[in-house]
Amino acid sequence: MPEAVVIGAGPNGLVAANLLADAGWSVEVLEEQAEPGGAVRHDHGVHPDYVSDLFSSFYPLAAASPVLAALKLEREGLRWSHAPYVLAHPLPDGRCALLGRNIDDTAAALSGFGAADGDAWRELYRVWERLSPDIVDALFTPFPPVRATARLAVRLRGAGGLRLARSMLLPVRRLGEEEFEGEGGRLLLAGNALHADLAPEAAGSGGFGWVMSMLGQTHGFPVPTGGSGALTQALVHRLRARGGVIRCGERVSRVVVHGGRAVGVQTADGETVPARRAVLADVSVPALYGGLVDESHLPGQLLADLRRFQWDFATFKVDWALSGPIPWNAAPASLAGTVHLADGVDDLSRFAAQIALRRVPDRPFLLFGQMTTADPSRSPLGTESAWAYTHVPQEVTGDAGDDGLCGTWDEREQEAMADRMEAQVERYAPGFRALIRARRILAPPTLQSLDANLHGGALNGGTTALHQQLVFRPVPGTGRPETPVKHLFLASAGAHPGGGVHGGPGANAARAALRGRRPTGLTAAQRILAHHDRKGARTGHTP
Repeated sequence: MPEAVVIGAGPNGLVAANLLADAGWSVEVLEEQAEPGGAVRHDHGVHPDYVSDLFSSFYPLAAASPVLAALKLEREGLRWSHAPYVLAHPLPDGRCALLGRNIDDTAAALSGFGAADGDAWRELYRVWERLSPDIVDALFTPFPPVRATARLAVRLRGAGGLRLARSMLLPVRRLGEEEFEGEGGRLLLAGNALHADLAPEAAGSGGFGWVMSMLGQTHGFPVPTGGSGALTQALVHRLRARGGVIRCGERVSRVVVHGGRAVGVQTADGETVPARRAVLADVSVPALYGGLVDESHLPGQLLADLRRFQWDFATFKVDWALSGPIPWNAAPASLAGTVHLADGVDDLSRFAAQIALRRVPDRPFLLFGQMTTADPSRSPLGTESAWAYTHVPQEVTGDAGDDGLCGTWDEREQEAMADRMEAQVERYAPGFRALIRARRILAPPTLQSLDANLHGGALNGGTTALHQQLVFRPVPGTGRPETPVKHLFLASAGAHPGGGVHGGPGANAARAALRGRRPTGLTAAQRILAHHDRKGARTGHTP
């Protein structure tokens, strides 16, 4: 009998399992899909000569994460690769906002938009350098991060204190207007805020855009050499070397609760897997509460709060195998791993407003990935493995464009939306379509079918808006991984600190489990489960 069962072999589940194994626990991970990784996987599904990331690709949060750093995944073969520039935001007139790992490159590019804007960026970065150790510590420490917050409060007094706190709570549109004369710096901040579901007018979007931009300035937006799945492979190899077991193709249908405690899980095939000490769930919040855990085991207030749970935006993604480099009008964009495509901050606001009105945007804001530029191993010399994604409403009531899209995402709608995205790329890179050798469409239902945590293609396990962060994540409470069921812990992006590939929720759940004081002897329910499991194994009823 394993001491811990982890539901889901996404990055958070694998981080949690590794930390438990490091503490000497026996761990069994059950994954619904045919392979581990969750939203960190790659394949050759677009073209046999091209590596394509299925979901996530660039990992600034992984590069900054003390959780992943402590696992020393380079010992398991993980290598990182960088594009010459981190991020570019070209404009139709040929100007280009540029984020480089060398701050001189960023400052020089922004000075082309406003004479003082390069210096303004340097000042934002100086603030980041003073505060980043404690900001990162606070992000990755179980809530409440008392020590990190105390240190941060001391540093804040020397960095402007309340004025800086005000800046972080500003909408990113207002923050950009206060800090920069021209549009370049404003675009970098606002585009990075829309990596989540934060519109330029959303409170707190300024702080999020600043953090993401400064992470890019400090760490870049690195990619795993060979494909995103290389990060998963390193986590899997490390876990197995410590005795951990990963079983794929095993969908968990129920958390077994006895006497208010989680004592194991049951799979869709009817197998019972007891857990001596803990069950950790790397699953979405709605899937856990009232799904895997029956409502009878949950407080009424939690169930009421869940009715107010908000998903982040849905996602529509297209992968391409291109025969050559992309002919951007703005030359610096050809050297960036990530490219943002929108005509300006007003265009970003228009895009977000259409989503808020539940309409499919007619001129979608694209986050575009040039993967061979970031990692030459992704496709043959002189070609490009590329993708773009955009956001769409979770519930569609209409189309702001002319294609009559209504959110069924059938074949016609998928092709029309992919064509709309390609037309947007063509505006900034005439001749793009002529380079396409093959493409693959990943509509919201497809993304969810490949990873159940990506509800409608939601990437962050729930909205990043302030009303569902910190003590409000996933619902008003303590912001911690403990659940109302003893020895059951939420280990997914639905928990603090939220979405992104950094391992924070998994690490927090593992630490909470290790702090538990459950006796090592079996409870009566666990003995029954263990007996059932052994009986099933003898009669061939368990895989």
